[in-house]
Amino acid sequence: MKAFLQTVRLLLSDLASSLLFLVLFSLTHNAVLSACLGMLLGLIQIAVQFARRKPIDVMEWVSLFLVIASGTATVLTDDPRFVLFKPSAIYAIIGIVMLRPGWMNRYLPPIARAVASDIATYVGFAWAGLMFISAMLNAYLAMSKDVATWALTMTIFGIASKAVLSIAGFAAIRLTARQRIRAMPADEREDLLISTGWQAKSSTLPKSA
Repeated sequence: MKAFLQTVRLLLSDLASSLLFLVLFSLTHNAVLSACLGMLLGLIQIAVQFARRKPIDVMEWVSLFLVIASGTATVLTDDPRFVLFKPSAIYAIIGIVMLRPGWMNRYLPPIARAVASDIATYVGFAWAGLMFISAMLNAYLAMSKDVATWALTMTIFGIASKAVLSIAGFAAIRLTARQRIRAMPADEREDLLISTGWQAKSSTLPKSA
């Protein structure tokens, strides 16, 4: 559960600027305000990473670039219809990025990366597929529905679909990792647990008790 919550936290962090824009625009219908605050949040996130001297992942850079590019276009045009189509471009670009094998490794604990990276790759492809479906759905709603229907549908679909895929993907990786670890020879399993920190943690408990 701790690893799952860490995965969700990182995903929400990477998409925070885009999510903030969508929420603010749904509530205020103010394209300029929503875009400016979304860009500000993206810049603050990167600034905090620099201040803490933490590495910045490619997904974080992609998220910042998309927010600034689309936000600037929104501020310059103040066109609500452009804003409605903007998430489709964001979803499509993120989907293309998610086709890169191994992008999910950032969200996995070391032991899962060691034994279930192939399953994580498949889950990553599933995420890419969800992004493309979201892009097409958003484009359809932008062309055929009013703003209120677009905002409500995309909010419900976005939260529900991502929650389901997060849980299903985490479960698939976790179950596969556990099965493969149990199937290992004892010596190999022990070496793996020690190298990933799991064995070290359990072995120190009796000494600290």
